[in-house]
Amino acid sequence: MSKNELQSELSLFDVTNLVVGAIIGADIYVASSFGAAYLGPSSLLVWIVAGIIAIVIALCFAQCAALVPKVGGPYAYAKEAWGSFTGFVVGWSLWLAEWVSLAVFPVAFTRYLMFFLPNLELIYQIVVKVIFVAFLALVNVVGVRAAGRINDILTLLKLGPLIFFSGAGLLYIIFNPTVAASNFSPFAPYGLDHFGAALVLIFWAYAGFEISTIPAEEIKDPSRTIPKAIMLGISIVTVFYLVTNIVLFSVRSYSQLPFDSAPLASATTVILNINPTLALIGGIIVGVGALISVSGSDESGMLGTSRLGYALAVDGLFPRIFAKVHPKFKTPYVGTTIQAGTALVAAIVGNLSMLIATSVFFMAIAYVATSASIFSLRNKALKSQFHLKGGLLIPSLGVIFSLYLISQCTITQLIAGIALLFVGIPIYVKYSPKKEITELRKTLLSRESILKRVYRQEQRFLAHLLRHIKRGYRKIAGKKQTWK
Repeated sequence: MSKNELQSELSLFDVTNLVVGAIIGADIYVASSFGAAYLGPSSLLVWIVAGIIAIVIALCFAQCAALVPKVGGPYAYAKEAWGSFTGFVVGWSLWLAEWVSLAVFPVAFTRYLMFFLPNLELIYQIVVKVIFVAFLALVNVVGVRAAGRINDILTLLKLGPLIFFSGAGLLYIIFNPTVAASNFSPFAPYGLDHFGAALVLIFWAYAGFEISTIPAEEIKDPSRTIPKAIMLGISIVTVFYLVTNIVLFSVRSYSQLPFDSAPLASATTVILNINPTLALIGGIIVGVGALISVSGSDESGMLGTSRLGYALAVDGLFPRIFAKVHPKFKTPYVGTTIQAGTALVAAIVGNLSMLIATSVFFMAIAYVATSASIFSLRNKALKSQFHLKGGLLIPSLGVIFSLYLISQCTITQLIAGIALLFVGIPIYVKYSPKKEITELRKTLLSRESILKRVYRQEQRFLAHLLRHIKRGYRKIAGKKQTWK
């Protein structure tokens, strides 16, 4: 192994925890409130639809990971399918998505901390965000083995409070069926007009599985491990999400949830209100679980995002500094530090819902490319130890679902997202090898010349058609007509 090669340390257990850890985090503790505000109890339908979409896209990722088990995830798939420029656009989009997500977690962590410290001043909120980001960045710099073990611990700890919440909630429903039923009536108080808007925010709760395909060179037997880990991890997440949300809406009124900064912790106090002390302890357990969950999600995100920047830089499509590997820990420490620092700035100045929606927009672009790349990759007859059943049905659905997510973003989000995508073009022009730039320019000029030829042919056809129309008109009129 060369000095700068990344180490293969992550097992199936590690990667499965990486998937679960990347998905279950600030999302389940925050996104449920967004759904209640848009649709009330009927937002449960959105959670089901979002889960189906996530499973379909996860299958596409599993197929691509088996066909192209390389570091970079969607970037590597698109590059293999359509070339460096397309790969860069997809990689840039995914990097933006994950970078924006990194900014969400410090905000969510601070919000749940304020469940315990409601009067925390703004300056101290900023201090909390700085400490939070700095600690997790340090963990990722120390090494992939340390990051993997920390993520294993955080994942196991975060599931405990959710199991506690779900179990206590189901008992509450059994003993209070009338109250639970009344909280679901009416089921759709606001109608379903905002279904798409709610889906964009709620889908973020399922996003994150794509991170496990990025550090492929650090995973043992990636062609076998990644598909298994994705399916196992997302199945665990789906079960938790459905049970958790059913309990949440059974316990809390949909009219109260939009105003809860810590909805699961608040619901726990209601479940255990038979005893004030018990209610307090339950709220603390779930609140601390939320803090741990957010930490685990951010740690997983940092691990995958830094490897994506590393992959882009190694291929000459990003500043070389992102490919700089620590001589002792064998990790891309400079890229990790830069991404963590810039995400911290966004976390300090950004709005939670806007950050989430923007992240989903960029993710959906990577999802479209990943799903569509299967068509091209299969034509290349690449060897794979995993093949999707049903032919091209799953990747076709993956493309359709991803485009639907993009279509549900607001005009403001679309404009901001497209603008940031265009920012990536100068980066590609500056850092991409000159040969690739020349090929891209030739391709664009070739397409331009084709368009010009088509335009000239259309002009000749229209002129010819116009002459025939003139002759027909003169014949019908029975006299010579003067035309301008």
